Amino acid sequence: MMMRESKNARAIQYGILAIIAVLFLLPLVWMLFSSVDGRAIQAIQLPQKPTLENFAAILTSPSIMRSFVIGLMVSGFQALFVVIVSVLAAYPLSRYPLPWKKPFLLSILFLTSLPMTAVIVPVYEMFLYLKMQDSLIATTIFMISTSLPYGIWMMKNFMDSVPLELEEAAWMDGSTVWEGVRKVVIPLMLPGIFTIAIFTFTGSWGNFFVPFILITTPEKLPASVTIFQFFGNNGLVNYGQLAAFSVLYTLPVVVLYVFAQRYMSQGFSFGGAVK
Repeated sequence: MMMRESKNARAIQYGILAIIAVLFLLPLVWMLFSSVDGRAIQAIQLPQKPTLENFAAILTSPSIMRSFVIGLMVSGFQALFVVIVSVLAAYPLSRYPLPWKKPFLLSILFLTSLPMTAVIVPVYEMFLYLKMQDSLIATTIFMISTSLPYGIWMMKNFMDSVPLELEEAAWMDGSTVWEGVRKVVIPLMLPGIFTIAIFTFTGSWGNFFVPFILITTPEKLPASVTIFQFFGNNGLVNYGQLAAFSVLYTLPVVVLYVFAQRYMSQGFSFGGAVK
């Protein structure tokens, strides 16, 4: 009796997982089929005559390619600066008994939970007051500041996992504190560093809200916002080009994941580490 109930429970679990998988895959199937369909519609259909015209239209559009470049630059700089600043901020938080350390960490944890919609209005007013609206540099700096709390929090936790004895061994060999960080801590933290960089990049790459509010010039909008141009007036949508744009839009994140997978899969393997 109990075995039958166990089989039924397992069947229900598999059924729920299968439904979730189908719901997740259906949009991807539509995107792939429609991207090579010259007569793509809102529904999923096999392309009668597969074509690359949709991709050609996207790749030959200067405005769309410019938006991709802007998005890559904003997301790349954001990920780079968040990683650098997080390492510099996490090291003293992880290694030294600083005063007000716990309140500071709790403040960082609180900042990670603030929704963007709760702060965007005063931020927009501040941008207007400082005459920084429509500035890509100012927008990138603001996006870096919004990513730093969780970057510092995660980096500090990753750094706590690096045994202090390994650094002390480097110091005994004559290394400075910075050399110990560069030669011992950072190599052991590469999986964590790549994790934070990927989270930051993907969060920035898919950020629609912030650039939509703070950037007003169409020529400065990143790819996450220019997707709006495929939704024309009166409900007219070029589904084929929209799907091709979506496929190209996912490529940077997929490439980044594939590149970082080799480091992330290593995990933390400190067991048996010796001087």
